[in-house]
Amino acid sequence: MRAGCRTARCIAAEIYRRFSGRKRFRYNLFAASFALAVIASGPIIARADEDGVSFWIPGFFGSLAATPQQPGWSFAAINYYTNVSASGNAAVSREITIGQFNPAVNASVSANVAAKVDVGIFAPTYVFATPFLGGQASASLLMMYGNNDTSLNATATGTVGPVPFTRTIALEQDTSGMGDLVPQFAVRWNAGVNNFMAYITGDIPAGLYNSSNLANIGIGHGAIDGGVGYTYFDQKTGHEFSAVTGLTGNFENTSTGYTNGIDWHLDWGASQFLTKQLQVGLVGYFYDQLTPDSGCAPILCPFESRVIGVGPQIGYLFPVGDMQGYVNLKGYGEFDSDDRPDGWNVWLTFSLSPKAPEASSPSKPLLTK
Repeated sequence: MRAGCRTARCIAAEIYRRFSGRKRFRYNLFAASFALAVIASGPIIARADEDGVSFWIPGFFGSLAATPQQPGWSFAAINYYTNVSASGNAAVSREITIGQFNPAVNASVSANVAAKVDVGIFAPTYVFATPFLGGQASASLLMMYGNNDTSLNATATGTVGPVPFTRTIALEQDTSGMGDLVPQFAVRWNAGVNNFMAYITGDIPAGLYNSSNLANIGIGHGAIDGGVGYTYFDQKTGHEFSAVTGLTGNFENTSTGYTNGIDWHLDWGASQFLTKQLQVGLVGYFYDQLTPDSGCAPILCPFESRVIGVGPQIGYLFPVGDMQGYVNLKGYGEFDSDDRPDGWNVWLTFSLSPKAPEASSPSKPLLTK
């Protein structure tokens, strides 16, 4: 396959060029056209959450998610890196018969996709001093810049009458650019060691996206997500546990006519403060698609993606002048995935917020994980 040939039109031209000078041109052209139809009907991976990508990034929330914050401005810088791949159930591999061909064409497609995504996120947050619904309100805006390096290898095999065919593609694209904008509004309530939170967020599709790209930074469609959270935090014992759950509704990707189904997610974190500053523990998430996607090819739909992740975390609180700094490192290994690439991911977070009074619990901006 010609270097840089990533779109369906380019693949079609390349297949036509390779076939056009051979014997049995008519049969071979039918085979080439069918192989292209299979390849172009993807992407090759099963499109639960289009391209295997969802608005919600599992692991977004973690420990201390619902704890009180200090009024004023806080800032978080997050580096998110993930390395995932898909094959087997997450790649298109099935037998297809096309009735309009004479003789009928039988073919199967096997594929492997791999992606390395490195994203930097900057998230300013403002915490209001005036109570809202008896709690503490905050507003945030996530801005991001990242790199996506994706490769795809696929092989289509089959027969057109007595003529067998095997065609292989190997594509790779490395894309860098701005991501979508993600505003978020949250309210938190505190009752001793019990802390509660409600939030609403969404996706403004302003990031780098092109439906013909193999690798994108933006997701190409709007989304809205809302949920609730809880944190148990006992300062005397240092015990902490947090859980945040929510649902995502997705708008149509007008470039592809595709709409993701409704997603459910649960992020959790459990930790122990060994000192007033040092925190260690575990993090995890469950992600499950509740309703199927719409707009994909009938031979592929419905798909409902799922993945589970778990891993370690460590956090440290420290003074920065008149402010409070917090750094957290956490990582997840994924398993039990379905119709979605899986692998591992790492989050490194640094946040800066107003310092809490000595008698209060450690403050932590909304997006410090």
